[in-house]
This record gives sequence, structure tokens and C-alpha cells, in this order.
Amino acid sequence: MAYVANIVTVAEMQFYAGENVDATGDADANHTILQDHAEAYLSCLLKYELSAANWALLNATTKIIITEWAARYAATQLILYNPAEYSTIVEAEDMVNVHLFRMRQIEKLLEADGVLHFMGVD
Repeated sequence: MAYVANIVTVAEMQFYAGENVDATGDADANHTILQDHAEAYLSCLLKYELSAANWALLNATTKIIITEWAARYAATQLILYNPAEYSTIVEAEDMVNVHLFRMRQIEKLLEADGVLHFMGVD
């Protein structure tokens, strides 16, 4: 099954995962799963369904920040799939920690009052 991007592309996932990502885990089937998990989590967080139809209604700024969160989420999972491919386990852990920190910052933005209005969907 070929990967069909809705909220995040494979290139974005791979960019954040870095050059040492394990090729076995970096497969289309896993990309679909990772996007679906990110989409479901963010839909619950926003209390707004990020389906393909609704995605088209969002403003460009909102799409960028949601895509960044999804790409960083996917990257953490791809890194953790097989961290042995990185120079050291500490390198892999550091990359994951940086992603988790930024993801939490994005979540705070998305949880703010008035975010649905800003997104253009209220």
C-alpha cells in the first residue's frame, strides 16, 4: 500500500528523523500508521477532526504547525524503532528529547483559547 499524505509527508518525517534512521522501520506502511496516530492525537487535542476534507479548510499557518508536530512525532517513533543506527544511543536520545520538547511547545499553542478561531474553523 502506497503512502498517501494528509497532514505530513514522508520527506518531513525523514528530515526530522535524521540521516541515520533505520531503513526497515522507514517504510510506507509505517508512515501511514504514524500519520494516522498523529492525526488522531491532534484531532483529540484540538477537538476538531483533521480529515482530508477538514484539512483543506485550515489556514496555511495552522497547517505548518500541525505538520511540524506530526513530522516530529513520526521522527521520534522512527528513531526509537532502531536507535542502534545512530552514532550513539545518546545521540538518538538527544534527538528524541529535542522533538518531545518542541512537540510540547506546539501542543501548548494548539490548546490555547481561541485557537479554532485562529485556525479559521469556528
